[in-house]
Amino acid sequence: MKKLETTARTRARMSRQRSRDTDVEIALRRMLFAAGLRYRVHRRPVKGVRREADVVFGPARVAVFVDGCFWHGCPEHATWPKNNAEFWRAKIEGNQARDRDTDARLAEAGWLAVRVWEHEEAGEAAARIKKMVDERKSAKKSGA
Repeated sequence: MKKLETTARTRARMSRQRSRDTDVEIALRRMLFAAGLRYRVHRRPVKGVRREADVVFGPARVAVFVDGCFWHGCPEHATWPKNNAEFWRAKIEGNQARDRDTDARLAEAGWLAVRVWEHEEAGEAAARIKKMVDERKSAKKSGA
C-alpha cells in the first residue's frame, strides 16, 4: 500500500477522531432510553459476523449503526479530500461496500440493520428506530 502523505497537524486531528461513544451516539442513546427502549451498545449482533453495531436491540433483532458523514460517504455532506484523493476514495468506497455487506448479512440472519447519519437529529432518529423496534416486537408476538 502506498505511504500516505500527510502533515503532523492532519495526523494529530485524525487520531482524535473517536470510533465509538461519539457525541452523536450518546445523544441518540439518551433519546432511545428516554423513549423507554433498552439496548446493548457496541455488540456483534450475529455470531461469526465480525461487525459491531453501535446499538443492539436483541429481542427485536434490530442493529443500529451511526455512520459518520465523512467516513461513510454521506450523499448530503460527504467531502472528497484533494490530498491523497485516491487513498481516501478507496477507503470511503470500501466502507460503503462493507456497510452494504453488513446489512445483507444481518438480513440473512433475520436482523434489521438501521443506518443513522451523524447529521440526523437525535430525536427524529430515535423515533424512527423506536417505531421499527416496536413493529418487530409486535410482529414477533403475533407470530408473523
